[in-house]
Amino acid sequence: MVTTEAASSRAVVEQLIRLDSTRLRAYRENLAFYQGRQWPGGQRRRERRLVFNYAKALIDKTVSYLMNGLSFVVDEADASDEARERARRAEQALREVYEANNLAQLDFDSEIDVAILGDGAFKVTWDPLERRVRVSAPDVQGLFAWWVGDDVSRVWRVASRYYLSDEEAALLYGGTVARSERRNGARSVTPIAGRKQHTVVEVWTGEQFELWFDGAVIESKPNPYGFIPFVIYPNLREPKQFWGVSDIDAVRESVRELNRALSQLSMILELSGNPVAVLENVTEAQDIAVQPGAVWELPERARAYLLDLLQGGGVGLHVDYVNLIYRTLHDLGESPRTSFGDNGRGLSGVALSLELDPLLKKVQRKRLLREVALKRRNEMILRLLEQYTGAGYAPYRSRVVWGPLLPVDRSRLVTDEARLVAAGIHSRRRAANELGVEDPEAELERWREERSRLEEEAGDA
Repeated sequence: MVTTEAASSRAVVEQLIRLDSTRLRAYRENLAFYQGRQWPGGQRRRERRLVFNYAKALIDKTVSYLMNGLSFVVDEADASDEARERARRAEQALREVYEANNLAQLDFDSEIDVAILGDGAFKVTWDPLERRVRVSAPDVQGLFAWWVGDDVSRVWRVASRYYLSDEEAALLYGGTVARSERRNGARSVTPIAGRKQHTVVEVWTGEQFELWFDGAVIESKPNPYGFIPFVIYPNLREPKQFWGVSDIDAVRESVRELNRALSQLSMILELSGNPVAVLENVTEAQDIAVQPGAVWELPERARAYLLDLLQGGGVGLHVDYVNLIYRTLHDLGESPRTSFGDNGRGLSGVALSLELDPLLKKVQRKRLLREVALKRRNEMILRLLEQYTGAGYAPYRSRVVWGPLLPVDRSRLVTDEARLVAAGIHSRRRAANELGVEDPEAELERWREERSRLEEEAGDA
């Protein structure tokens, strides 16, 4: 007798091949556009197609601003010594997981992927062999999510589909992977023949986990974590929508038109450098060489001249149009030319902030979404460590610290923080965070040791 839950999971796995086809097609198109395949349709004979990949340049620039100086801290729940010690241990545990998984590099690479595709994801699991938390960034092209009604924040099921080669399948599942089927009420197991590629689907809910291999379930058990170990988040969110929007959508037409206009201008300049000879009232022509010192013999009433494609200021019109597209591209991409270093005017801090305001606002919108995802990822890490190591980290409070978006006067910042600490407005730990100290707690501990040593030396003297 097939249970309702098992039948539901099988239906989900079978539907994945048709599910979200529009979203997956958009992912493929955006990725191809970022890689430089930006001209629509097939190329005609002798057609010049130049590609100036501003889509890639804008995305890489925005990500560099977004990820500058990313770090985190764990705040104590109250002012007690126990809460302070718990927060210190939680922060140290998170730091060790970040270093073990090289999350600084993972986050930067993932952010580029998120900006291209429009969505991103983290997966947080426990490795029983190495007894540590593993954090990865699965490809969202293989992720499918179900949420409750119109509340996109309540995800109750996630399916993850990926592919393995024969060698990978043997490494992960051994040489005994088999297809399990029910025929006439009895379950039969048939070894899978050697395929070049195998399809693996993980189906997660808060209560259940199922692993499907080439369309057959090979593992079904209660969810060992008690939560769905995926954090799926959008690049930029449209209201009331779960899936996000790619940065490429805003600049796609501008980039294509810039490619077309510059290709056309390039062709005009090339033809002007290799002039076209025009012969009037000539029925036959042989050995017409367009070069200095060339002599042409023409019949009576015939005329010859070189076609000047640059006369009348025609090139200036093309250049003006290219500049207009160029400006439109930066406006729609919310990345002013100043962000690319085009600023020889010596702008003050306020003027620079105003000029870069579109990019700053775009980065701030992204940081709002990333902060929620990173906090959720930290919570999952701490919950798994608590579950498998027995250490206590609740209430899992962490705070994301972002680096400044604009260049700062560090000496001025140090002076301001010193005054805030002296006035009792900021703690030394908070000041260290604002100044970008990587491990404020360890630095504070070293400061205490150094002060104690100096006091002892002064007493001995």
